[in-house]
Amino acid sequence: MKPVLIVVSAFALVSAMAGEPAQAQTSGPEAAARLDDVVVLARRSGAPMWTVARGDSTLILVGAITGIPRDLSWRPHDLEAAAARSDQILFPQEGRASFADLFRVIWRARTIGLLPAGQTSADYLSPEWQGRLETVMVGERNQDWRRKSLLFLGFDLMRDKAGYTGQRGGDDASDVIRRAARRARIEARPVGTVRGDEIVESLIQAPQAAHLPCVEAAIAAAEVGVDAARERAEDWRALRVPEVVASPIDRALAQCWPWGDPEIAPQLRQQWAAAIETAMISPGVTMGVAPLRLLADEGGVLDALKARGFDVVGPQWRAGAPETDEASVDAADSEQGS
Repeated sequence: MKPVLIVVSAFALVSAMAGEPAQAQTSGPEAAARLDDVVVLARRSGAPMWTVARGDSTLILVGAITGIPRDLSWRPHDLEAAAARSDQILFPQEGRASFADLFRVIWRARTIGLLPAGQTSADYLSPEWQGRLETVMVGERNQDWRRKSLLFLGFDLMRDKAGYTGQRGGDDASDVIRRAARRARIEARPVGTVRGDEIVESLIQAPQAAHLPCVEAAIAAAEVGVDAARERAEDWRALRVPEVVASPIDRALAQCWPWGDPEIAPQLRQQWAAAIETAMISPGVTMGVAPLRLLADEGGVLDALKARGFDVVGPQWRAGAPETDEASVDAADSEQGS
Protein backbone atom coordinates (compact mmCIF):
# COMPACT_ATOMS: atom_id res chain seq x y z
CA MET A 1 0.00 0.00 0.00
CA LYS A 2 1.50 3.34 -1.00
CA PRO A 3 2.11 6.07 1.62
CA VAL A 4 0.01 8.64 -0.22
CA LEU A 5 -2.96 6.25 -0.38
CA ILE A 6 -2.75 5.51 3.34
CA VAL A 7 -2.68 9.21 4.22
CA VAL A 8 -5.50 10.19 1.88
CA SER A 9 -7.60 7.32 3.25
CA ALA A 10 -6.96 8.45 6.82
CA PHE A 11 -7.81 12.04 5.98
CA ALA A 12 -11.22 10.83 4.68
CA LEU A 13 -11.51 13.94 2.57
CA VAL A 14 -15.12 14.60 1.63
CA SER A 15 -17.04 17.35 -0.10
CA ALA A 16 -17.98 20.13 2.31
CA MET A 17 -21.67 20.17 3.05
CA ALA A 18 -21.77 22.86 5.71
CA GLY A 19 -23.77 25.20 3.52
CA GLU A 20 -26.61 22.79 2.82
CA PRO A 21 -29.88 23.76 4.50
CA ALA A 22 -31.29 21.62 7.26
CA GLN A 23 -34.74 20.17 7.19
CA ALA A 24 -37.36 22.11 9.12
CA GLN A 25 -37.81 20.61 12.57
CA THR A 26 -41.25 19.59 13.71
CA SER A 27 -42.74 19.03 17.13
CA GLY A 28 -45.57 17.17 18.79
CA PRO A 29 -47.26 14.09 17.28
CA GLU A 30 -45.75 14.75 13.86
CA ALA A 31 -42.23 14.74 15.29
CA ALA A 32 -42.92 11.55 17.26
CA ALA A 33 -44.23 9.80 14.16
CA ARG A 34 -41.19 10.88 12.14
CA LEU A 35 -38.86 9.65 14.87
CA ASP A 36 -40.61 6.26 14.81
CA ASP A 37 -40.16 6.14 11.03
CA VAL A 38 -36.45 6.90 11.31
CA VAL A 39 -35.85 4.26 13.98
CA VAL A 40 -37.86 1.54 12.21
CA LEU A 41 -36.16 2.16 8.89
CA ALA A 42 -32.68 2.27 10.41
CA ARG A 43 -33.27 -0.97 12.30
CA ARG A 44 -34.65 -2.67 9.23
CA SER A 45 -31.47 -1.93 7.31
CA GLY A 46 -29.53 -4.45 9.38
CA ALA A 47 -26.88 -1.96 10.54
CA PRO A 48 -26.28 -1.93 14.33
CA MET A 49 -27.84 1.19 15.83
CA TRP A 50 -28.73 2.60 19.21
CA THR A 51 -31.08 5.41 20.25
CA VAL A 52 -30.68 7.76 23.20
CA ALA A 53 -33.29 10.38 24.11
CA ARG A 54 -33.35 13.37 26.43
CA GLY A 55 -36.30 15.73 26.33
CA ASP A 56 -36.93 16.74 22.72
CA SER A 57 -33.48 15.53 21.62
CA THR A 58 -32.98 12.09 20.11
CA LEU A 59 -29.61 10.70 19.11
CA ILE A 60 -29.35 7.71 16.77
CA LEU A 61 -25.89 6.15 16.67
CA VAL A 62 -25.12 3.84 13.76
CA GLY A 63 -22.09 1.59 14.11
CA ALA A 64 -20.12 1.34 10.87
CA ILE A 65 -17.33 -0.93 9.72
CA THR A 66 -15.20 -0.70 6.60
CA GLY A 67 -14.29 -3.61 4.37
CA ILE A 68 -17.79 -4.95 3.73
CA PRO A 69 -17.66 -7.51 0.87
CA ARG A 70 -19.45 -6.23 -2.22
CA ASP A 71 -21.67 -9.31 -2.37
CA LEU A 72 -22.80 -9.11 1.27
CA SER A 73 -26.56 -8.63 1.39
CA TRP A 74 -27.99 -5.96 3.66
CA ARG A 75 -30.55 -3.17 3.27
CA PRO A 76 -28.70 0.11 2.68
CA HIS A 77 -31.77 1.73 1.09
CA ASP A 78 -33.62 1.57 4.40
CA LEU A 79 -30.71 3.23 6.18
CA GLU A 80 -30.58 5.88 3.46
CA ALA A 81 -34.31 6.56 3.92
CA ALA A 82 -33.84 6.83 7.69
CA ALA A 83 -30.99 9.30 7.30
CA ALA A 84 -33.07 11.41 4.93
CA ARG A 85 -35.67 11.90 7.69
CA SER A 86 -33.15 13.13 10.29
CA ASP A 87 -32.65 16.76 11.26
CA GLN A 88 -28.87 16.63 11.23
CA ILE A 89 -26.14 14.08 10.67
CA LEU A 90 -22.73 13.62 12.27
CA PHE A 91 -19.89 12.00 10.36
CA PRO A 92 -16.43 10.81 11.40
CA GLN A 93 -13.55 13.26 11.35
CA GLU A 94 -12.13 14.57 8.13
CA GLY A 95 -8.51 15.39 7.48
CA ARG A 96 -7.37 18.80 6.39
CA ALA A 97 -4.38 18.22 4.17
CA SER A 98 -2.46 20.82 2.22
CA PHE A 99 -0.39 20.23 -0.89
CA ALA A 100 2.64 20.74 1.34
CA ASP A 101 1.48 17.83 3.52
CA LEU A 102 1.08 15.52 0.54
CA PHE A 103 4.41 16.57 -0.96
CA ARG A 104 6.02 15.86 2.39
CA VAL A 105 4.61 12.34 2.32
CA ILE A 106 5.92 11.80 -1.20
CA TRP A 107 9.31 13.22 -0.23
CA ARG A 108 9.53 10.92 2.80
CA ALA A 109 7.91 7.89 1.14
CA ARG A 110 10.95 5.71 1.67
CA THR A 111 11.12 6.61 5.37
CA ILE A 112 7.43 5.90 5.85
CA GLY A 113 7.17 2.79 3.69
CA LEU A 114 10.40 0.90 4.42
CA LEU A 115 12.43 -0.22 7.40
CA PRO A 116 15.81 1.44 7.94
CA ALA A 117 18.52 0.25 5.55
CA GLY A 118 19.78 -3.22 6.27
CA GLN A 119 16.93 -4.14 8.62
CA THR A 120 14.09 -6.63 8.25
CA SER A 121 11.02 -7.56 10.26
CA ALA A 122 13.16 -10.08 12.17
CA ASP A 123 15.02 -7.18 13.76
CA TYR A 124 11.82 -6.05 15.48
CA LEU A 125 9.56 -9.06 15.95
CA SER A 126 10.23 -11.66 18.62
CA PRO A 127 11.32 -15.08 17.30
CA GLU A 128 7.81 -16.40 18.00
CA TRP A 129 6.05 -13.66 16.00
CA GLN A 130 8.63 -13.76 13.22
CA GLY A 131 8.06 -17.50 12.95
CA ARG A 132 4.30 -17.01 12.72
CA LEU A 133 4.87 -14.35 10.06
CA GLU A 134 7.11 -16.69 8.08
CA THR A 135 4.38 -19.33 8.19
CA VAL A 136 1.75 -16.87 6.93
CA MET A 137 4.03 -15.69 4.13
CA VAL A 138 5.29 -19.10 3.05
CA GLY A 139 5.13 -19.46 -0.71
CA GLU A 140 5.47 -15.71 -1.37
CA ARG A 141 7.79 -15.34 -4.32
CA ASN A 142 8.42 -11.65 -3.68
CA GLN A 143 10.34 -11.16 -0.45
CA ASP A 144 9.96 -7.38 -0.30
CA TRP A 145 7.59 -7.79 2.66
CA ARG A 146 10.61 -8.42 4.88
CA ARG A 147 11.74 -4.81 4.46
CA LYS A 148 8.40 -3.02 4.54
CA SER A 149 7.66 -0.76 7.47
CA LEU A 150 5.74 -2.64 10.14
CA LEU A 151 2.69 -0.42 9.65
CA PHE A 152 2.49 -1.11 5.92
CA LEU A 153 3.21 -4.78 6.48
CA GLY A 154 0.28 -4.89 8.91
CA PHE A 155 -2.15 -3.36 6.40
CA ASP A 156 -0.89 -5.69 3.64
CA LEU A 157 -1.43 -8.73 5.84
CA MET A 158 -5.00 -7.70 6.58
CA ARG A 159 -5.71 -7.08 2.91
CA ASP A 160 -3.90 -9.96 1.22
CA LYS A 161 -4.19 -12.69 3.85
CA ALA A 162 -7.31 -11.84 5.87
CA GLY A 163 -9.53 -10.54 3.06
CA TYR A 164 -9.95 -6.99 4.39
CA THR A 165 -10.76 -4.62 1.53
CA GLY A 166 -10.95 -1.37 3.50
CA GLN A 167 -12.48 1.52 1.58
CA ARG A 168 -12.47 -0.55 -1.62
CA GLY A 169 -15.22 -2.84 -0.37
CA GLY A 170 -18.96 -2.45 -0.81
CA ASP A 171 -20.96 0.49 0.51
CA ASP A 172 -20.74 0.74 4.28
CA ALA A 173 -23.05 2.66 6.62
CA SER A 174 -20.96 5.84 6.33
CA ASP A 175 -21.18 5.79 2.52
CA VAL A 176 -24.94 5.27 2.61
CA ILE A 177 -25.67 8.00 5.17
CA ARG A 178 -23.37 10.47 3.46
CA ARG A 179 -25.19 9.90 0.17
CA ALA A 180 -28.57 10.34 1.84
CA ALA A 181 -27.51 13.62 3.45
CA ARG A 182 -26.30 14.97 0.12
CA ARG A 183 -29.47 14.01 -1.73
CA ALA A 184 -31.88 15.22 0.97
CA ARG A 185 -29.84 18.38 1.62
CA ILE A 186 -29.68 17.72 5.35
CA GLU A 187 -27.28 19.57 7.58
CA ALA A 188 -24.27 17.28 7.89
CA ARG A 189 -20.90 17.86 9.49
CA PRO A 190 -17.86 15.93 10.66
CA VAL A 191 -17.45 15.73 14.41
CA GLY A 192 -14.02 17.28 14.05
CA THR A 193 -10.93 17.64 11.91
CA VAL A 194 -7.39 16.38 12.07
CA ARG A 195 -4.66 18.59 10.66
CA GLY A 196 -2.69 17.10 7.83
CA ASP A 197 0.63 18.12 9.31
CA GLU A 198 -0.21 16.22 12.50
CA ILE A 199 -1.04 13.09 10.54
CA VAL A 200 2.10 13.27 8.44
CA GLU A 201 4.24 13.99 11.49
CA SER A 202 2.84 10.96 13.30
CA LEU A 203 3.68 8.77 10.29
CA ILE A 204 7.21 10.06 9.92
CA GLN A 205 8.25 10.32 13.55
CA ALA A 206 6.73 7.14 15.00
CA PRO A 207 9.49 4.57 15.68
CA GLN A 208 9.03 1.17 14.08
CA ALA A 209 8.62 -0.40 17.52
CA ALA A 210 5.43 1.64 17.96
CA HIS A 211 3.85 -0.44 15.18
CA LEU A 212 4.62 -3.82 16.76
CA PRO A 213 1.10 -4.21 18.25
CA CYS A 214 -0.33 -3.46 14.80
CA VAL A 215 1.71 -6.02 12.90
CA GLU A 216 1.27 -8.69 15.57
CA ALA A 217 -2.52 -8.24 15.51
CA ALA A 218 -2.42 -8.32 11.70
CA ILE A 219 -0.46 -11.58 11.76
CA ALA A 220 -3.16 -13.07 14.02
CA ALA A 221 -5.84 -11.92 11.56
CA ALA A 222 -3.87 -13.35 8.62
CA GLU A 223 -3.69 -16.71 10.39
CA VAL A 224 -7.49 -16.90 10.30
CA GLY A 225 -7.36 -16.61 6.52
CA VAL A 226 -9.25 -14.78 3.82
CA ASP A 227 -12.63 -15.55 5.44
CA ALA A 228 -11.83 -13.35 8.44
CA ALA A 229 -13.23 -10.23 6.79
CA ARG A 230 -16.44 -11.92 5.65
CA GLU A 231 -17.09 -13.43 9.07
CA ARG A 232 -16.70 -9.98 10.62
CA ALA A 233 -19.08 -8.42 8.09
CA GLU A 234 -21.66 -11.16 8.60
CA ASP A 235 -21.51 -10.63 12.36
CA TRP A 236 -22.05 -6.91 11.75
CA ARG A 237 -25.11 -7.55 9.59
CA ALA A 238 -26.55 -9.97 12.17
CA LEU A 239 -26.05 -7.41 15.00
CA ARG A 240 -23.54 -9.64 16.75
CA VAL A 241 -21.68 -6.58 17.96
CA PRO A 242 -19.42 -8.22 20.60
CA GLU A 243 -18.23 -10.68 17.94
CA VAL A 244 -17.36 -7.84 15.56
CA VAL A 245 -15.38 -5.99 18.23
CA ALA A 246 -13.57 -9.21 19.16
CA SER A 247 -12.84 -10.18 15.54
CA PRO A 248 -9.17 -10.44 14.53
CA ILE A 249 -9.50 -7.69 11.92
CA ASP A 250 -11.21 -5.26 14.28
CA ARG A 251 -8.55 -5.92 16.88
CA ALA A 252 -5.86 -5.20 14.31
CA LEU A 253 -7.48 -1.99 13.12
CA ALA A 254 -7.70 -0.82 16.72
CA GLN A 255 -3.94 -1.34 17.10
CA CYS A 256 -2.93 0.20 13.79
CA TRP A 257 -2.59 3.84 12.82
CA PRO A 258 -4.48 6.12 13.22
CA TRP A 259 -6.59 4.50 15.98
CA GLY A 260 -3.52 2.98 17.56
CA ASP A 261 -1.57 6.25 17.52
CA PRO A 262 -1.11 7.57 21.09
CA GLU A 263 -1.40 11.20 19.94
CA ILE A 264 -4.16 11.04 17.31
CA ALA A 265 -6.47 8.40 18.83
CA PRO A 266 -7.34 10.38 22.02
CA GLN A 267 -8.07 13.43 19.86
CA LEU A 268 -10.49 11.41 17.71
CA ARG A 269 -12.30 10.03 20.76
CA GLN A 270 -12.55 13.42 22.47
CA GLN A 271 -14.06 14.98 19.36
CA TRP A 272 -16.74 12.31 19.23
CA ALA A 273 -17.52 12.78 22.92
CA ALA A 274 -17.95 16.54 22.45
CA ALA A 275 -20.14 16.11 19.37
CA ILE A 276 -22.43 13.66 21.16
CA GLU A 277 -22.73 16.00 24.13
CA THR A 278 -23.87 18.77 21.78
CA ALA A 279 -26.32 16.47 20.02
CA MET A 280 -27.97 15.58 23.31
CA ILE A 281 -29.00 19.22 23.83
CA SER A 282 -30.00 19.85 20.21
CA PRO A 283 -33.74 19.52 19.48
CA GLY A 284 -34.86 17.03 16.86
CA VAL A 285 -33.30 13.85 15.55
CA THR A 286 -29.52 13.64 15.15
CA MET A 287 -28.06 10.63 13.38
CA GLY A 288 -24.39 9.92 13.96
CA VAL A 289 -22.42 7.29 12.08
CA ALA A 290 -19.28 6.22 13.90
CA PRO A 291 -16.81 3.34 13.87
CA LEU A 292 -18.52 0.44 15.64
CA ARG A 293 -15.57 -0.19 17.94
CA LEU A 294 -15.59 3.46 19.08
CA LEU A 295 -19.21 2.97 20.17
CA ALA A 296 -19.16 -0.56 21.54
CA ASP A 297 -15.68 -1.18 22.94
CA GLU A 298 -15.14 -1.30 26.69
CA GLY A 299 -15.24 2.26 27.99
CA GLY A 300 -16.55 3.48 24.63
CA VAL A 301 -19.38 5.85 23.79
CA LEU A 302 -22.23 3.47 24.68
CA ASP A 303 -20.68 2.53 28.02
CA ALA A 304 -20.22 6.22 28.81
CA LEU A 305 -23.84 7.06 27.97
CA LYS A 306 -25.06 4.12 30.06
CA ALA A 307 -22.89 5.19 33.00
CA ARG A 308 -24.47 8.64 32.89
CA GLY A 309 -27.90 7.11 33.33
CA PHE A 310 -29.17 7.30 29.75
CA ASP A 311 -31.44 4.56 28.45
CA VAL A 312 -29.45 3.22 25.51
CA VAL A 313 -31.81 1.25 23.28
CA GLY A 314 -30.36 -1.17 20.76
CA PRO A 315 -28.61 -4.51 20.39
CA GLN A 316 -26.27 -5.95 22.98
CA TRP A 317 -22.84 -4.37 22.57
CA ARG A 318 -20.91 -6.10 25.33
CA ALA A 319 -20.63 -9.86 25.81
CA GLY A 320 -22.82 -11.05 28.67
CA ALA A 321 -24.95 -7.90 28.80
CA PRO A 322 -28.74 -8.24 28.38
CA GLU A 323 -30.50 -7.18 25.20
CA THR A 324 -31.93 -3.67 25.44
CA ASP A 325 -34.25 -3.87 22.50
CA GLU A 326 -36.15 -6.86 21.13
CA ALA A 327 -36.87 -5.05 17.87
CA SER A 328 -33.15 -5.10 17.09
CA VAL A 329 -33.07 -8.87 17.33
CA ASP A 330 -36.21 -9.12 15.18
CA ALA A 331 -34.53 -6.94 12.55
CA ALA A 332 -31.49 -9.23 12.46
CA ASP A 333 -33.68 -12.32 12.16
CA SER A 334 -35.66 -10.72 9.34
CA GLU A 335 -32.49 -9.77 7.48
CA GLN A 336 -31.03 -13.26 7.77
CA GLY A 337 -34.23 -14.76 6.51
CA SER A 338 -34.50 -12.44 3.48
